[in-house]
Amino acid sequence: MTEILLVSLGSTVGLRASDAELTASLERAGATVRVTRASPPRLVRTLALTDLVWARAARVATFAALAEGRPDAIIYSTITAALLAPARGAIRFDALSAQNRPGRHGIWQRPRERGVLARAPLLLPVSEGALAGAPQRHAPAIVVPIIVGRSGPLVPPPQRDIAAISYAGNPEKKGLDRILAAWTSVRRPGEELLLTGVVQVPRMEGVRVLGTLERSEYRALLRRSRIYIAAPRREEYGIAQLEALADGAMLVSTETDASSPYAALALARETDPRLVGGDIARAIRTALDDPRPDYAQAVEPLLVPFRAENVDRLVAERVLPALTGAA
Repeated sequence: MTEILLVSLGSTVGLRASDAELTASLERAGATVRVTRASPPRLVRTLALTDLVWARAARVATFAALAEGRPDAIIYSTITAALLAPARGAIRFDALSAQNRPGRHGIWQRPRERGVLARAPLLLPVSEGALAGAPQRHAPAIVVPIIVGRSGPLVPPPQRDIAAISYAGNPEKKGLDRILAAWTSVRRPGEELLLTGVVQVPRMEGVRVLGTLERSEYRALLRRSRIYIAAPRREEYGIAQLEALADGAMLVSTETDASSPYAALALARETDPRLVGGDIARAIRTALDDPRPDYAQAVEPLLVPFRAENVDRLVAERVLPALTGAA
C-alpha cells in the first residue's frame, strides 16, 4: 500500500478543508496518508515575512515527519509549504507567487518559486488558471479540483429567509469595503447581510457580523441564503463561492483579472451574466428582485467536475500512479 506524506500549511479554514478532502480522496484510492501540519507561526507585518515564517514552519513539520519514516511520496499543499522544503515532492496549489505576490510582496518568493517548480516531480494545481506564472518548462501537471458538494437538501428560493451572505476572512483581499458600500446603497428594510470570517466591522443597519463559524453551521446558512456577494481584489480559487453555488445561493460577484484562477466566476457568468460585473449594487438588486427561477438547477451541471466521485476517479486513475512513479 502506497504511503503518502501530505505537508499541510493549514493557514486558513479553506486550506484545511481542502487538505482534508484530498486526504480522504487519496485514501479512497487505496493509499495511506500521513498528514503533518505546520504550527502557526508568530504574526508578522508583511506578506513577504508572512510567507517566510509559514514556509519555515512547514519545513520544520516536514523534517519531523520524515524522522518518523520515509514515505513513498510527498505532497506539499500550497507553494508556500514547498518553498523551503527539505525533500522533493509534488506540489498542490491554488495560485503562485508570480500571480498574487507583486512587487515587494514577493521579493524573495517569486525567484525561489521558479526553482522549486522546475525541480518538482509533479504539479497538482486545483485549476488551469493556477498554472499561470509557472515556468514554461515544468513537471507534468494534473489539475485536481477541490471537492465541493452540496451540504444538505436544496432549499427552494421561497423558503430562503436570509437575503445575503458573504465570507470576508481577509477583508482587503475579499473587498469587504466594496461589499458593504454596495449593500448599504441598495438594501431595503428587512433585508440583512450576514458577514462571516470577520469580526472588526463598523456597526451598520442591515449587516450582522457572525465571526468565524463551524463549517456545518456556515454551510447551513448558505442553504438559507438567497445570494452570496463577492467583490475580491484577487481570488486564488474561491472555495466559499463554489460552496455557495453548490448549496443553491446565487453568486453576485465583481470580475477579476482574466488570469486569476477564480474557479466560480465562469460558472456564475454562464448561469446568469446579469449578476457578474463591475456594478454589484445593481447585481444585488437584480438577484433579489428578478432572480433566475431555475438558477440552482442551471448551475448544477457546471459543478460536476468538483464532485467527490469525479475527483476520486482522477486521483485513482492519474494522480496516485503519477505520485508513485515520481517518488
